[in-house]
Amino acid sequence: MRKRLISFFFLSIFFLLHFSSTTAQAPVPAPAGPDNITAILEKGGQFTSLIRLLKSTQNADQINAQLNNSNQGLTIFAPTDNAFNNLKPGTLNSLSDQQKVQLVQYHILTTMLSMSQFQTVTNPLRTQAGDTGSGEFPLNITSSGNQVNISTGVVAATVANTIYTDSKLAVYQVDQVLLPLQLFGSSQAPAPAPSKPEKGSTPKASPDGGTADVNTGGMKLHSHGLPIVSVGFAVLLAISLQL
Repeated sequence: MRKRLISFFFLSIFFLLHFSSTTAQAPVPAPAGPDNITAILEKGGQFTSLIRLLKSTQNADQINAQLNNSNQGLTIFAPTDNAFNNLKPGTLNSLSDQQKVQLVQYHILTTMLSMSQFQTVTNPLRTQAGDTGSGEFPLNITSSGNQVNISTGVVAATVANTIYTDSKLAVYQVDQVLLPLQLFGSSQAPAPAPSKPEKGSTPKASPDGGTADVNTGGMKLHSHGLPIVSVGFAVLLAISLQL
């Protein structure tokens, strides 16, 4: 009886140790959602200016919330610190808070695009900044082989590197800050309408010797290459001869 109790005791210890070891080796499930966008950029090591802008405009929190709480993917173009340094002095300081938000959103596409998908996109692409119409926030992408070019209507940029990619997020390094037409472009002013001649104004000579209009207080005289003064002189000469 004593031997049975001892055997049962050792068997119990064996099963307990085996169960504990199996439980400890079970993998811990990975957290849902991609990494924090600022953490991704910090690993890149050359996006300090963009990170500061993302935080000050609160776009970083919006990006993280969207990626973690929805199924919608995003594509982010990340200008390097050198790209920001190449801007004209005072470029960012000249923008209002709302315009800074729009500038950041202009670097974000509302869908996740891989490098191969850039070859089949339809321009202009829609960004989080809004309207893609002429003079607003159009973004055009062309791809040739492994090179992807971006045109905003103000600057031309190139995708230099892939920083991060997963099923919902793609982050690409670009060599220029993407400046939208709405904020940095100048729309072409329409040509002014021709002004109407005022009454009593001096007529302009016709350059081709054709008909010139003379305003005489509501009545127009047309001369076909003959000066009006010569006609008046001939009339006066005829009257003097009759006298």
